[in-house]
Amino acid sequence: MNPLQRMRLFQMASQALPIGGYSHSHGLESAIDSGVVHDAASAERWILDVLKFSVNSYEIPCLLRMGSAWTAADLARVGALNEEFLATRESAELRSATVQMGFSMRALLAALPDLPPSFPASLHGIEEPSLPCVWSGAAVAWELAPEDSAAAYLWSWAENQVLVAVKSLPLGQSAGQRILLRLGTEIAQLATAEGLRRDDSLSNFAPALAILASQHETQYSRLFRS
Repeated sequence: MNPLQRMRLFQMASQALPIGGYSHSHGLESAIDSGVVHDAASAERWILDVLKFSVNSYEIPCLLRMGSAWTAADLARVGALNEEFLATRESAELRSATVQMGFSMRALLAALPDLPPSFPASLHGIEEPSLPCVWSGAAVAWELAPEDSAAAYLWSWAENQVLVAVKSLPLGQSAGQRILLRLGTEIAQLATAEGLRRDDSLSNFAPALAILASQHETQYSRLFRS
């Protein structure tokens, strides 16, 4: 990875990326409201389980498949994979979250000057681009390696989850950073060329996440959109 690619990767993974990630808890707020998550240990356990059994086991393989389709300039396959991914979202809010962030990232990329002109046009041909769809396309346009793109995606998701926990629990910044440190170690092991070879074993089986994410839709008091 050259220095410019590294800077692009940092920019994609930054919480300052204006795609609205801060407004979504991806089911964590509901887990906190139900009492499943109530302290640092349970927050770390929940985030790590969702990371392993939903994000890394399904979203990342989808991200990589979409990246391969972008590399091959196969826009029909990109669109089909995007629709398949949206169909797997466990609740209306989780579907809305990935579409909202996908739309926001697409608008952002259209305003950036160093992308191929054909790329934003290709993105606008997709009616409801999910975040993995837009993210993978940007990674290909910036010539980022698949494992680097996956690592940045996982880190961005994990960092947002820790921020949700810090905002919603009696959890200090130091405790949040300790959780993030351990999550970073896990992500470093997952996002390797060897660790990413699971294209034939996609799994999105996370029933507790599905139930709690659905319950969030009618939660009485909440800070986050999903």
